[in-house]
Amino acid sequence: MANYNLQSTIPVIERSLAFFRPHHLELRKRLIKVFLSIVLCTIVAYLFIEKIAALFISPLFAASPLVYRLVYTNLPEAFIAYIKLAVLVGLIVSMPVALYQLWRFVAPGLRKDEKKLAVIIVFWATLLFSGGACFAFFVVMPKMLVYLMSYANDGLEPLPKLGDYLTFVARTILTFGISFQIPFLMVMAGKANIVQPAYFRRKRMYFYMAIIGLSFLLTAGDFMATGLLAFPLFALYEAGILLSALFSSKPSAKKST
Repeated sequence: MANYNLQSTIPVIERSLAFFRPHHLELRKRLIKVFLSIVLCTIVAYLFIEKIAALFISPLFAASPLVYRLVYTNLPEAFIAYIKLAVLVGLIVSMPVALYQLWRFVAPGLRKDEKKLAVIIVFWATLLFSGGACFAFFVVMPKMLVYLMSYANDGLEPLPKLGDYLTFVARTILTFGISFQIPFLMVMAGKANIVQPAYFRRKRMYFYMAIIGLSFLLTAGDFMATGLLAFPLFALYEAGILLSALFSSKPSAKKST
């Protein structure tokens, strides 16, 4: 009986594997393209790493006259910090490629109008990520650094480490860039009929509390950074409600005509 059950189960498993194999191969092809784009962008970024590092360090020097250089205490620390920074830049620059490959995987067999929609989705997702990254670097970082460097005085000399500082900047930029995807995700959830726009309105306070908690965790408990991240996310959440309602109302309008 055991042998009979095993023999009857094998064809089912083989059919299941045959069904998922094309999707597996397609996913692997998309992931390889994303990986190659990240590697290529990382290599290009490393060729200009000193200029990129100087750009990232400039807000710190502008925040306090007491800081005019960074230090590193381990011999490979500078090299590893530059590698991390190059990878960060590679991830950011290759983001449009990753978003496009993701969309092509989840929406196979696109028609002309759907291909146009894919371009629009990639454009807005990239724009939101870039907007969050620029907001973090040009608005949040200067304010945070001025506040943090205000503790420095003649008796308390700041000696920022290169690796720790670049990690701090990279984490802040990635946090804001990813967090600014909220309207995009809300619209996609509405278009896929996963969540209705009315649900976002009813659960507004719960999402606000979740945003505050998430902002606190993403900024590693920095209260100023938490506020600077949470308030823009509140505005983006409201924009997501408006946009999701706007896009979800189009199909119903077409049906009524």
